[in-house]
Amino acid sequence: MTSTAAVPPPRATYRRLSVEERRAQLLLAALGLFAHRAPDEVSLDEVAVAAGVSRPLVYRYFPGGRQQLYEAALGSAADELTLCFTEPPVGPPTERVARVLDRYLRFVDEHDTGFSALLRGGSVVETSRTTTIVDGVRRAAADEILRHLGRMGEERPAGPRLRMMVRSWIAAVEAASLIWLDDGKRPAASELRGWLVDHLIALLTATAATDPETAAVVNDLLALETSDGPAGQLAERVIPIVAEAAHLLPAAAASD
Repeated sequence: MTSTAAVPPPRATYRRLSVEERRAQLLLAALGLFAHRAPDEVSLDEVAVAAGVSRPLVYRYFPGGRQQLYEAALGSAADELTLCFTEPPVGPPTERVARVLDRYLRFVDEHDTGFSALLRGGSVVETSRTTTIVDGVRRAAADEILRHLGRMGEERPAGPRLRMMVRSWIAAVEAASLIWLDDGKRPAASELRGWLVDHLIALLTATAATDPETAAVVNDLLALETSDGPAGQLAERVIPIVAEAAHLLPAAAASD
């Protein structure tokens, strides 16, 4: 009887990560921590543990320490958040905006504490660079919404009133998101999204009353909307309410 030496099991293949892959790994670990805790509460030791690496390795990639890591993670999150506002120009504009808001609110839901800390400011890691990153997201979001309104680019740039209106709406979306988080994510995200779309339509309508450019935009948009879409449903709800104000019109007053 011949004895056969036991064959050792094959060793797991080890692959050294490239610089880009290692950096991405560290950023992903940091974002996971920043998503649910304020940035100034997260230590580099915790990032190292989450990434399964040593603290010196974290410093090798981010010699500036937590501040540099936070700014890099914030930039990565900003890129992801900006992508939420990118939507193909297909279908009624209000339905496109609804899809944008669905992605945006999903991001807010998944990064709740970090999102609050980011927008509220006051963190010890907040700097002019982090503020610039956040403002860049706001401007990119406004540009995307203006694109859906047909006013973007050199050929059809948005005028000051329309641009101010859109940026005001972006600010309102931010504020509503923070209140939503404070209130335990109530109402449901879908209900909040519907209200924010209605808010945009209302702002457009009010601005169109005194701004010819916005009036032209609204006319173009209404031609693309449907009766069962957000604009049609809002019109069905609002027109009866507005009818109750008929006595406020000058012609009505003159006939009395």
